[in-house]
Amino acid sequence: MGSDARDEDGRSDSLMIAHYDQTTNDVKLVSIMRDTYVDIPGHGMNKINAAFAFGGPELVRKTIKQNFDIDVNYYALADFKGFPKIIDLLAPDGIEVDIPYEMSYGIGMTLHPGKQVLHGNELLGYVRFRHDRLSDFGRVERQQEVLTKVKEQIGVSSLMNLPKLLGVADSYFDTNVDNKTILTIGKGIVNGKSKGMETLRIPVADSYEDKRTNVGDVLDINLDKNKQALEEFLSSKENETDDASSSESNGSN
Repeated sequence: MGSDARDEDGRSDSLMIAHYDQTTNDVKLVSIMRDTYVDIPGHGMNKINAAFAFGGPELVRKTIKQNFDIDVNYYALADFKGFPKIIDLLAPDGIEVDIPYEMSYGIGMTLHPGKQVLHGNELLGYVRFRHDRLSDFGRVERQQEVLTKVKEQIGVSSLMNLPKLLGVADSYFDTNVDNKTILTIGKGIVNGKSKGMETLRIPVADSYEDKRTNVGDVLDINLDKNKQALEEFLSSKENETDDASSSESNGSN
């Protein structure tokens, strides 16, 4: 979960579910869009990002379980102030992106069009920009793009930086994942020569419609279609593994 200090009602700004298979070393990432209209236990129908405001990580976990039948074991709540520092430790040479048009509104900087290498603070602006025709859809796509490219850069040097990274993360992350587990996953990804990272967006294409409700504009989803897509995406033929959530984002997951 990603939290925005500027969001006075305490809603999560991004929500992701990360899945790591210890047998195949495959990494999968699911972004659940913040305006997805779901049933929040004890609070009725609302945008999924309201679950964090109502009940923190545990209610987000229950909301994901109730709506998508995915039982997420761990959570990580990220303060966006820590994002640039973590990214710069994992990808010290920066991340190359192709910016399609000028981005400036709402991110405190101006990013100009074209291929370029961005570092921490610039990457934060890149993944947070959503004032274009794609709105939050474009932002989710950029978040997945950056995390995928960061994953591709993780190597032995990243493992050597892991103690320092954990020290930095301690100031900006709240998580129930212990350091031993984080180290084990990190070593597995590097030593297992994990390939890329598969991504999925919820709601999937052709499974939702825009709707105006008493809680504002929402994405009214075909729940069965999205549950099936999520189950198929996360399933492993080798064995069942643990899931962890972080987030664009994306509750005690």
